[in-house]
Amino acid sequence: MEMRSKLDDYLDALYLERGLSETTLSAYRVDLVGAAAFAEARAQELSDLSDADIQEYIGQLFATGRQTSSIQRRLSALHGYFKYLVRTGQRADDPMARVSRPSKGHMLPKTLSEAEVTCLLDAPDVESTIGLRDRAMLEVLYASGLRVSELCGLLRSQLSLEQGVVRVIGKGSKERLVPLGDAARHWLEAYLKNARPEFADPTGPAVFPGRTGRPMTRQTFWHRLKQLAVKADIQKDLSPHTLRHAFATHLVNHGADLRVVQLLLGHEDLSTTQIYTYVARERLKQLHSQHHPRA
Repeated sequence: MEMRSKLDDYLDALYLERGLSETTLSAYRVDLVGAAAFAEARAQELSDLSDADIQEYIGQLFATGRQTSSIQRRLSALHGYFKYLVRTGQRADDPMARVSRPSKGHMLPKTLSEAEVTCLLDAPDVESTIGLRDRAMLEVLYASGLRVSELCGLLRSQLSLEQGVVRVIGKGSKERLVPLGDAARHWLEAYLKNARPEFADPTGPAVFPGRTGRPMTRQTFWHRLKQLAVKADIQKDLSPHTLRHAFATHLVNHGADLRVVQLLLGHEDLSTTQIYTYVARERLKQLHSQHHPRA
């Protein structure tokens, strides 16, 4: 009970100080509860773990086959939690300051070539209501680089088709304006005029509603994306953010300034955006290896 109370206090503080979404807070809770279970098995409180305990926890995670990225995320959650305990006087020291974190190197995001994106965009049957909706969603996603959650939660009030921009409410409730481009605007207008009235709550605020009229879930969109990838004969393993990664990678490939890409994606830190320069370099290496006579 004491552990749950401390976690609740910490998550409440995160919500108030940083305005994190329920999804993000839930992820923090899952990671911290996992570490708390490790502590409980040792008859300890999570807040009392030492740096040696945490190193042993890392070893246990590796032993169970956890990926480095997953372990790093859990350690990031612990880092924030112990900083909070020190700041609020509940602990004198921060054990995470003495913990070496595993390095995962450059984990390149899954993306698509421009030709593959074209095949995916052409996959929906735009003569059908659902196909026109799918085409509009894919076009908006690729044109704007939105997160899937931002796309699914899009409201009519966030669109300005005359100006060709979308007002996005991103992580931490931060707003940004993102241009749509002519192609996305064309398909979005066609969808809103010819297909949106056929879905639940025809005049409701959700741009892309589910069966109840509320915004479509990320799981539903992910299901549709996988079906369309099969239809487009795309053999790669896709992730829900594949088109977001393609958006950023193709911008960098065509010479876009990294800080502009950072603003469009809504990244707080430029270092998060820099991963796309590595993607671009890897693509150049592949092309060189395939086509240069002395590669």
